[in-house]
Amino acid sequence: MWPADAESPAPAPRFWRDAALPFIELRSVADGRRVCYAPHSHDTFSVGVITGGISTYANGRLRERVGPGAVVVVNPEDVHACNPVDGQPWSYHMLFLDTAWLARQQAALGLGDGRQMRPFATPATRDPLLAVGLIRLQSVLHDRQADRLEKESAAVEFAARLQARLDPAPVSAGPDDRLARAAEFIADNCTRPLSLGDICAAAGLSESYLIRAFQRRYGLTPHAYLIDRRIRYSRARLRRGHPIAEVAADAGFADQAHLHRAFKRLVAATPGQYRA
Repeated sequence: MWPADAESPAPAPRFWRDAALPFIELRSVADGRRVCYAPHSHDTFSVGVITGGISTYANGRLRERVGPGAVVVVNPEDVHACNPVDGQPWSYHMLFLDTAWLARQQAALGLGDGRQMRPFATPATRDPLLAVGLIRLQSVLHDRQADRLEKESAAVEFAARLQARLDPAPVSAGPDDRLARAAEFIADNCTRPLSLGDICAAAGLSESYLIRAFQRRYGLTPHAYLIDRRIRYSRARLRRGHPIAEVAADAGFADQAHLHRAFKRLVAATPGQYRA
């Protein structure tokens, strides 16, 4: 665990990205006292390791406290959040892997046909081989002397370790097609103003059914789902270096301050920290 001074501001989260390895992103937090997330989801597969302190972890129906050595596993689209306990320091590394890339790694191991990632069944584990493997991978990614081949090889090795240590999720029945159409409509039109009427017309649903059923299926209200997709859009634009004010306008936020507030709630970092 990194040392933390309760009287000093917590350090900003540290992001790692490389244009040569676009399928992987890493976030490292040395002191998460003020790193608070609202429930959110990712279009990537996410796996993290707690390196110090205690935090609360919520993923679907799971609610538990996790400490050093715990590994959290978040499938794409799973609504989740991880937050500090009583303002106490905690630290972690979180890895984000592109699902198409991970599907190809699974296919190379004889798991699936490579067209779609196979999700995992376990949302949290204390497997020491996974914890050590993720800590080792983040060290390689942050190493300025490690070249592309070394970093890519380390990522492939860790992906193989995931398959060996985690059970696949059982195949489940698909959701209500109308709810899926509603979610797809929101995602496809997230940068423009939407009304309940717009969504219901596209999906063939009544407003009352949409409000009741959407959150049960996706873990977010239609409005929260819209903001979640706008933040995903904003992250992609920021990674490509677009100005924050431009991103705010393009993503459908009222102004830069509106983007800032939403970004802090869902990413637990400012747009400027993430862009840097």
